[in-house]
Amino acid sequence: MGSHKKISKTEVSSAGYYRERVRSVLPDLSIRQLEYLVAVTEEPSWADAAARVGVSASALSQGLAELERRVGLPLFDREGRRRVLRPVVAPVLAHARQVVSLTGDLAEWVERTRSGRSGQLRVGMIDAAAVGHFRDLLRSFRAEQPELDLRLRVAPSSRLLDELEAGEIHLAVCVEPSTARPGIETTSLMSEELAVFTPTGQLARRVDDWGPWVLFSVGSHTRKVIDDALHHLGAPAEIVAESNQPEVLRTMVSLGVGSTVLPVVQAGPELGPGKVIAQRNLVVATRVGTALDPAAEMLVSALLASVPLA
Repeated sequence: MGSHKKISKTEVSSAGYYRERVRSVLPDLSIRQLEYLVAVTEEPSWADAAARVGVSASALSQGLAELERRVGLPLFDREGRRRVLRPVVAPVLAHARQVVSLTGDLAEWVERTRSGRSGQLRVGMIDAAAVGHFRDLLRSFRAEQPELDLRLRVAPSSRLLDELEAGEIHLAVCVEPSTARPGIETTSLMSEELAVFTPTGQLARRVDDWGPWVLFSVGSHTRKVIDDALHHLGAPAEIVAESNQPEVLRTMVSLGVGSTVLPVVQAGPELGPGKVIAQRNLVVATRVGTALDPAAEMLVSALLASVPLA
């Protein structure tokens, strides 16, 4: 455990004293005035300095006169018609350069954060989306925003929607819920095929001979789509195992435990051809009434653009 230094009342009082001292000695110095000072020392003429900071020469002169008034010392000497910085006020120039530089760094950070190029983005995706459909897109998105901390959470749809509702993630790519969830809105992303796969790699001719089944767990959004499809086809509903992990279902099929229904993108070549029996809809889910993070907006746009229009 790290230790924390306890700040004494004396230290607080001293800090307050020095803040008041700075205010009284250097009242209300502006970053703009310090920027003027840096410009006139780095440019060959006052006209060039004025152009650099985007003001007229008279406005530049007035701003520096105000800086002199607030510092309480003359900053320039006259050499003919030229004004040159007095050597004695070099610390003022050093301070000005530091403040202008740090302010520029802060402005750049704010711009990156507002535009979604930095900060942290927490995204939830079901496994088929993360490692199947959008793997390359996520890789490219990371590469194009190297300063953005993209945190990817892979989980079943219901868990992702719970985390979205709780504010733990910014957006979720999941299976469309069968009923609307309060506080969450969805945008259609794509449909994907669900197919039956058997241990032999060949489907029985009669639907009555299908099964037994190893399927996604009861309660999952995909299981609801599968159950509805099998019921519509009149297939027997003998369930011998359940798992929300596609690799577990594939292994069970390979071991001959039973047949399964998987998204085609997750079936793998070892299962052979499957028979498409249903489709599930994938959506982008976000919270209602909250301003979407700029980085999240960028990712949503990229996701939507990557999917061909139906």
